[in-house]
Amino acid sequence: MTDTITVIPGDGIGQEVVPVAVSVLDEVGEFAFEEYDAGDAVQAETGEALPAETRRAVEGSDATLFGAAGETAADVILPLRAAVESFVNVRPARAYPGVDALRPEMDVVFLRENTEGVYAGHEDRLSDDLSTLTRVVTESASRQLAEFACDYVADDGGEFTVAHKANVMRETDGRFRGAVLDVAEERGVPTDEVLMDAFATQVCLSPSEFDVVVCPNLAGDVLSDLAAGLVGGLGLLPSANIGEERALFEPVHGTAPDIAGEGVANPVATVSSAAMCCAFLGHDEAAERVRQAVLEVLADGPRTPDLGGEATTEDVERALLDRL
Repeated sequence: MTDTITVIPGDGIGQEVVPVAVSVLDEVGEFAFEEYDAGDAVQAETGEALPAETRRAVEGSDATLFGAAGETAADVILPLRAAVESFVNVRPARAYPGVDALRPEMDVVFLRENTEGVYAGHEDRLSDDLSTLTRVVTESASRQLAEFACDYVADDGGEFTVAHKANVMRETDGRFRGAVLDVAEERGVPTDEVLMDAFATQVCLSPSEFDVVVCPNLAGDVLSDLAAGLVGGLGLLPSANIGEERALFEPVHGTAPDIAGEGVANPVATVSSAAMCCAFLGHDEAAERVRQAVLEVLADGPRTPDLGGEATTEDVERALLDRL
């Protein structure tokens, strides 16, 4: 049975890098692609950043490949994650051979809670002097993330680290921390814990101390972006928003308006997200082929300007397809 993938290029360089990922997927498997709109451009045309037909397509497909959204990002990506009922955002941050990195030994996977925290909170402007934000943390969502983390590390008998700020946010992060550690203890999975600000320092000084890091929503977003700077930039980091039955795959980078339309955007993060999509759909051999092609291109070139090269997006696409 052919898997259906909804394709949403979005804004900015999403229009340039997502087609590369589609070409790569088309080379390694048989997929049915259906393209839809979301983001700033479609909002300007229709008044909706995420048209109802796009959301329906996401809800009805096996997986979705998304590029980036600009000013409307919150109105696009949060509903898209909800459409696939995503409860965890998986963000690998690894240094690649041949790519200049501040921490070449780094290979850390962030498992970020994807439904709660301040991003799911309610903001209010109560007066000219006062604004408030209500943060949401539930036992059930925290335990669901913990179960996923235990399964994630089970194959290699590993352990994971919980990054939190429960010493200050005792009720919300305290609940998150307690639920995750309780599940790990029930499952017999070794864990460590670290305050998120201490983690930010330690991952810069000694990233090899960490393997899999479980975080609340906002912390996972910020800390994984920090990690991107240590391994060569946002142009390299993929991500997966995993639900029980479907998933959404996207690069960590944004629309990059400074280079959009110039044909020099780095497609590696989006192509690596496509590899994660293959794995989610059960096409492990195809996923490995894509990962290997990415490794070879990063090691041997060509490279886009963000990695010190002069290659175009099309040059990298051709190199990837040649290796496949």
